Amino acid sequence: MIARPAERLHVAVASSDPFARGAARGERLRDTLPGGIAGYDRFFRLGGIGPQQVRDDAERALATIDAFRPRARAEIEGIAHGAGVDVWRIAALNARTEILARSATVPPGECSTIVRRTAGAAGTVDTFGIQTWDWHVELNPYWHTLESRGGTHDVVGLTEHGILGKIGINSAGLALHFNILGHRRDGVGGVPVHVLAAVVLEEAGSVAEAVEIVRGAPIASSGSFALFDTTEAVLLDLSPEGVFAVETDRGTLVRTNHFLSPTPAAGEKTWLYQPDSGERYDLIRKRLTPTALPQSPDELVALLVSGEGEAALTCLPDMSLPEGQRWASLATVVLEPATSTARILDGTPADAGSRPWRYLAAQRGSDAGSGTR
Repeated sequence: MIARPAERLHVAVASSDPFARGAARGERLRDTLPGGIAGYDRFFRLGGIGPQQVRDDAERALATIDAFRPRARAEIEGIAHGAGVDVWRIAALNARTEILARSATVPPGECSTIVRRTAGAAGTVDTFGIQTWDWHVELNPYWHTLESRGGTHDVVGLTEHGILGKIGINSAGLALHFNILGHRRDGVGGVPVHVLAAVVLEEAGSVAEAVEIVRGAPIASSGSFALFDTTEAVLLDLSPEGVFAVETDRGTLVRTNHFLSPTPAAGEKTWLYQPDSGERYDLIRKRLTPTALPQSPDELVALLVSGEGEAALTCLPDMSLPEGQRWASLATVVLEPATSTARILDGTPADAGSRPWRYLAAQRGSDAGSGTR
C-alpha cells in the first residue's frame, strides 16, 4: 500500500512577475520542501553522485536556464527565496532528471500515457489524454497540484515540490503529458526537461508553438512530450540526438518509456526500462483494438488498470526492494483541451472508483479553481 495524505497539497499562485510567483510558491512549500530536498539528496548519494557534483550540476543547469529563459530562472530564485533555501538547491530539484542520469544504480521511474482524438458532434474532434505518473514511493509526500496564473497563459496540473512544471494544461487548451526516456548521452548541459515543460505550458498557445519552443531549446537529456490541443496532437522524442515526432495510429498516441524514433533508439539505455516498457506498450496497444477505441476520457482510465499477471500499467511498490527501486503510480492525470481542465487522482487508475478526483480549470476568469468529485 502507498501512504497518502488525507488531502493533497494544492498550491495556487498569481502574479505577472515570475520572481513574485515563485516566492509565493516557495512560501506555501516552506514547511515541506526540505523533506523533498532531503529525499533527492538520498537518491543522489545512492547513485554515487557527491554533494559537490550535485551543486556544480545545479549551477550549470541554472546558467543554461538563464540563457534560455531568464523568467524561468527568476521563478526558481523566487521559490528559493520564499522557501528560505539556497537557489542551487531549487536548481538541483529542477535538474534532478539530468543529475540522476549520471547514476547507474538509481534508474528513473516509469509512466504510461495515452492520447486520443475522436470524432465529436457536428464534425468536431475531441482530444483528451491520460497518464500515470510513476516515481519513487519515498517521494510521494513531496508533490502537489498547481494553479499558476499571471504568465502568458495560466497553467494547472501537478509537479513536485520546488520543480517549475511537469504534467498540465494551460488556458489556451494546450496539454502536455510527460514521460522520461534514457539515452547514453544524457547529462547536464541543456535546459532541464522539467523546466522546458513549464516554459512550454506557460508560453505556447498551440501544439505548433509548443513544438517550436522545444526545437529551439538546447537539450542534453531525454524525455517525451505528448502535446495536444483541440485541433492537433503530436508525440515528441526528446534526446541529445535531437527532437523527433512520432506518427499517430488511428488517432491514438501511446507512450511508455522507450524511444519510438530510430535515431535516438540506437543510443538508448535499454537496461533502464526494458523489457518492462515494451511490455506495457504492447499491452496498451493490444487493448486499443479498432473495435474498442476509447471515445471518452473516462474510458481511458480502465485501459491503465493492470490485470493479474499483466504488465505493470498500475504500478505498486515492492517494499522488499531497496530504496531507489520501489516504483509506485503516485498519480493519475486526465487532460482535456476543450475545457482546459486537468483531472488529477492522488492514486493509481485502479483507485478511480474509491478516491476523489481533483478538478482544476485553467481558463482565464474561471471561478472553478480546484475541487474534488
